[in-house]
Amino acid sequence: MRTYLALLATHQFWYRIYARRIYIYGFIAVVCMGAYVGFLLFGDNSLEVLLRNIAQRDELLEEVSDLQAKNARLQKDLFELKGLEP
Repeated sequence: MRTYLALLATHQFWYRIYARRIYIYGFIAVVCMGAYVGFLLFGDNSLEVLLRNIAQRDELLEEVSDLQAKNARLQKDLFELKGLEP
């Protein structure tokens, strides 16, 4: 344990960190971008949710169209029945 603490206290360790700072920043940037892309693909506002919402919208629009057609038929039947009554 003391050797690790002594290593941290040396200037050589901090110089190596400083000399490789570009690689360290690059690694951190890649990890952050990976997390962001993962959130976009699998998070609450993900592509999967968007595709599911589009499919649900299409189903609902089809159901509305069917109900409008059924409503028109029922109104036609109602007007025909009213026309037969005195």
